[in-house]
Amino acid sequence: MSIPLNKLIDYKGNVYQITCVAIKEAIILSNPGCGGKEIEENNGKIVSEVLTRALNGEIHFIPTDEQ
Repeated sequence: MSIPLNKLIDYKGNVYQITCVAIKEAIILSNPGCGGKEIEENNGKIVSEVLTRALNGEIHFIPTDEQ
């Protein structure tokens, strides 16, 4: 799995915000034992997996400061 560039380019929301969410999720998943089966199946490609999840709406978050 590679970084879903087409989905990232076509994303209509706040790219900075979804990137921050993906970074925080990647930090969590990089801890030993937290990655899960999907990360192991993707040869440890945490960023690709997290970005795919975020762009597919699988990671839910509440914006803290919308301006």
